Amino acid sequence: MRLSRYFLPVLKETPAEAQIVSHRYMLRAGMIKQNAAGIYSWLPMGFKVLRKLENIVHEEQMRAGHIPMLMPTLQPADLWRESGRYDDYGEEMLRIKDRQGRDMLYGPTNEEMITDIFRSHVGSYKDLPLTLYHIQWKFRDEMRPRFGVMRGREFFMKDGYNFDLTKENALHAYNRHLVSYLRTYERMGLQAIPMRADSGPIGGDDTHEFLVLAETGESEVFYDSAVTDLRFGDREIDYDSHADCAAVMEEFTTKYARTDETHDPALFEQVPEDRRRVARGIEVGQIFYFGTKYSEAMGATVQGPDGKVVPVHMGSHGIGVSRLLGAIIEASHDDKGIIWPEGVTPFHCGIVNLKQGDDEADAACQALYDSLTALGLEPLYDDRNERAGGKFATMDLIGLPWRITVGPRGLKNGVVELTSRRTGESEEMPPEQAVERIAQIYKGLAVRGI
Repeated sequence: MRLSRYFLPVLKETPAEAQIVSHRYMLRAGMIKQNAAGIYSWLPMGFKVLRKLENIVHEEQMRAGHIPMLMPTLQPADLWRESGRYDDYGEEMLRIKDRQGRDMLYGPTNEEMITDIFRSHVGSYKDLPLTLYHIQWKFRDEMRPRFGVMRGREFFMKDGYNFDLTKENALHAYNRHLVSYLRTYERMGLQAIPMRADSGPIGGDDTHEFLVLAETGESEVFYDSAVTDLRFGDREIDYDSHADCAAVMEEFTTKYARTDETHDPALFEQVPEDRRRVARGIEVGQIFYFGTKYSEAMGATVQGPDGKVVPVHMGSHGIGVSRLLGAIIEASHDDKGIIWPEGVTPFHCGIVNLKQGDDEADAACQALYDSLTALGLEPLYDDRNERAGGKFATMDLIGLPWRITVGPRGLKNGVVELTSRRTGESEEMPPEQAVERIAQIYKGLAVRGI
């Protein structure tokens, strides 16, 4: 993409309403525009990253054997009355009436609707286990929406729901989701720590939140520093194996890590003093097992192998896809702008032409652009008639992991400059070598499933 043809409304000044880093940089980098309190338009670059995150979530969910679908944003209130949550949920739920006077709501979550779908079509244990999920816009009418996409009213979320015959199988689904979430976050360049949490209005006794450590996090967290050394990495796992998934669950949840709602000071005191940590965290996902809470209330039953009709065991599992953008920026930035991990960057590298209009420089930039594109990569070519300092500032702000700088002086020596956004280190090399270097970086990520 040529920057002169792209819609990237970069702001030089920080908007007054932006209180945290991710909100400031998303506004300044032209990724979002506020339309109302807690409601944003996703401009081209923000939308591009959002779709990348969505695709990673889809890939890891399907790798785990989960089946994608799509449910509507509006739900009939009668389903929520069946479960008993319509009056319990509170003012965060946006309640409306259609033209026929029927009570409707803008879905904050989908336990009731998915249970209704299940009970309409599944009646035998032979159809289990089953996990369905979707990625859809949701709405919660926050009293004080703030921090940009981190605590908005409208948000983009993956929520999945498992249906199993027994508690044992449902807890395997719980473990399977934990494994798939660890893979998902690491592909995005994040370390999201599973922490024992409170179930809130979803219900159930078993639940873990995934939190990214950041100074601007809304949750206070208490943890054993040893959990930050854990990585899932490139290991392969059989998602059908109860033992494999349980082993990962034990590895990542045995050490103390809890949110403030479930913090146990006595247990925390048992952690070696030099490893006790208190910090802030950003929630980016949560998994729940809630047994037969919804299936009993709404009649989601199956005939078991012994012929008896029993309610199914259920769980729900969410990832805040739009919130993840903010979390990634909070975890990966400097005072110049965003630093995108390679796995989620909107463009694989930037090309900066230091002397637009110079025949040799223009030709070299075009050749780099064509070579990278031919390899299946997406470069962003800054071909604007802008001073060099302005071009560098834009590239630093939008945070592409790699930048190739092309100028007449370097071309006389047959070289361009390749710069890492994360380290700031630069190296001069022939243009062909710069292309090869970038191609190898992203090829390596592809081989590792990133």
